[in-house]
This record gives sequence, structure tokens and C-alpha cells, in this order.
Amino acid sequence: MSTNLAPRWAVRVAHLIPLLTLPVALWRLAWVFELPIGWEAAFYTAATDDWHDKLYLLGLSVLTEALALLSLGLVRRWGEVVPRWVPLLGGRPIPPLAATVPAGLGAAGLIVLWTPLPWMFLGPAQGGAPDGNGWELLMAVCYLPQMLWGPLLALLTVAYHRRRKGLSLTSREAVASVP
Repeated sequence: MSTNLAPRWAVRVAHLIPLLTLPVALWRLAWVFELPIGWEAAFYTAATDDWHDKLYLLGLSVLTEALALLSLGLVRRWGEVVPRWVPLLGGRPIPPLAATVPAGLGAAGLIVLWTPLPWMFLGPAQGGAPDGNGWELLMAVCYLPQMLWGPLLALLTVAYHRRRKGLSLTSREAVASVP
């Protein structure tokens, strides 16, 4: 188990990730609660016509934020040691690969998922959104920051792995000892 503290930059990045995903969650919640966000009425109605659709959007928002909050585990003690309140496992160290493999796969998946996103906003309006009234810009402002989630999670994963293996990214002595 590592006693190294996470670098200050990593702690900041871990706190930033849930904030990057929050605008998308709020955009989806606008649909759930039928707030006007610039779509034509027919498109909006078709996209949220029953409670299944609304439940999906609500669940997707909650899931996205919950997954984003897991990045905090890469800089907090609960990402290194199972919390004491967990039955049978409480207090045991978490093997570094148990965190780095899922985090690394998640980072890769997010990069693949969100990399094409800017191209969606370069073409003509899709799905009944009116052109030129600012709604496309607001949607882009909500969605584009989420592109950073994957690369930032990858950085956190590398920092976590190096810290748990005894090589702190901020320690000059550890870096100097690497052949």
C-alpha cells in the first residue's frame, strides 16, 4: 500500500472531471422536465413521449455523474484501501491493477466515444434543432467539455499507477532514479 499523497494537479483533475460531465447531465434533465431547449415540438415529443424515455435520460445522467465521481478514487484513500464499513473486505488494500485496468479501459472507451463529437457540431442542425438561434452553441458548450474526460482519466490512471508502484510524478528523487 502506498503512503504517497496524490499530486496536487491530480487532485484538481479528479475534481474537475465530474464538473466536465455536469453540463451534459443538466442538458438531459432539461429534456426530462420538458424545459424548452430549442428543439421543434415534434422532435422533442418523439424523443420523450413516455416515461421510459425520461427514465433513460435521467438514468444516463445519474450514471454519467456517478462514473465521473469514481475518478476521485484515483486520488483518495478509498481508492487504495477498501473502506472499513465494507463487510469482509474493509481495511484491505486494493490491488493497483483492480483500479488501473478498469480506469484505463474506461479512459480508452471515453476517448473513442467522444473524439468524433466536434464533427457533429460542424454540420447542419440535426433532429429539428433550429439553425442560428444559439441552441446549437449552448448544446456544444454543454457537450464538448466531456471530450476531456477520457484524456484526463488516462492521466489520472497513470498517476495512480505510478504512485501505487512507488514512483510519484512529483518526486524528483524517484524520477532521477529511473534508468
